[in-house]
Amino acid sequence: MTVLVAPDKFKGSLTAAEVAEVVAAAFAEVAPGEPVRQLPVADGGDGTVAAAVAAGFRRVPVRVSGPTGRRITAYYALRGTVAVVELAEASGLHRLPGGRLEPLTASSYGTGELIAAARAAGATQIVLGVGGSACTDGGAGLLTALGARLLDASGNPLAPGGAALAELSTVELDGLPEVDVVLASDVDNSLLGVDGAAAVYGPQKGAGPAEIALLERGLARWAEVVGSAHATTPGAGAAGGVGFGVLTGLGARIRPGIEVLLELLGFPAAARDARLVITGEGSLDTQSLHGKAPVGVLRAAGGTPVVALAGRCLLSAPEWRAAGFAGVYALTDVEPDEHRCVAEARSLLRDRAAQLARDFSRAVPA
Repeated sequence: MTVLVAPDKFKGSLTAAEVAEVVAAAFAEVAPGEPVRQLPVADGGDGTVAAAVAAGFRRVPVRVSGPTGRRITAYYALRGTVAVVELAEASGLHRLPGGRLEPLTASSYGTGELIAAARAAGATQIVLGVGGSACTDGGAGLLTALGARLLDASGNPLAPGGAALAELSTVELDGLPEVDVVLASDVDNSLLGVDGAAAVYGPQKGAGPAEIALLERGLARWAEVVGSAHATTPGAGAAGGVGFGVLTGLGARIRPGIEVLLELLGFPAAARDARLVITGEGSLDTQSLHGKAPVGVLRAAGGTPVVALAGRCLLSAPEWRAAGFAGVYALTDVEPDEHRCVAEARSLLRDRAAQLARDFSRAVPA
């Protein structure tokens, strides 16, 4: 029986793999005879490819277009006929040159290029994680990279980005491939309206009120021309409407991100061989209770006790106990300054993990 370490990232400080390494090192020091298995996880957002690679997928580099068209090297993960594609790798905010936000013209084209590359390598199923998007183009760029044609009234190809969609006249989808796409997302926003892609996520991508209105018009025109059946589907608004694009153009299926990733990573079988599961993320809070990685791990653990490590915990003890956690260890327990928790996350996490290991060793005989 093992201790299974299956954390998500501590955003802004440690990757999921780094968190798992720190916890494993603390157990090796405090409880050297305790077998520990590391299985970093992700919920479909940034870090998804890294989690797949840590679980045995092969990391494949591809030259693609970034969100502004500049060529970059992005990666997907491949194992057999299953590929894991992370939208943020090609079309994420961190790919914007100099960090300059481009809400009107940023495109998902590069993500489509990643999917095309994975298919060329033999993938028949694409798991698409969609966190961290820089674009609000309804997935139009992604579909264009896969063979769709978007034309204006003069028959000219549309410029990239969500704003140009307002000028859309004709869409040709005949060139799109048949591919099994699983959209790994916990977002339930629709494409349009006050809960839609532009209104909710546009400000994160640099859009002010006027830009949001223009993007909304573009997305509405996109849905009108390509077909609006999925415009109100929960999750269509994910990643600036990429959810809508892959639902409409590729017949994608939406599943909770953490659920999909845990299956791919072999977590259920690993949890059956564990007597303790350790998970975690940067902030354990009310959002965590709605399908984020730690609760996904908890639900998939099959009754094995689950303890959470977190940068901070905003849940009360009754709340996290009611959720099912056997314990919670937060960095803020020993360092109240959250800025220092981020800056010194590795050493503070080592401290909390060592305490967890001591408590576990006392509570559970070898």
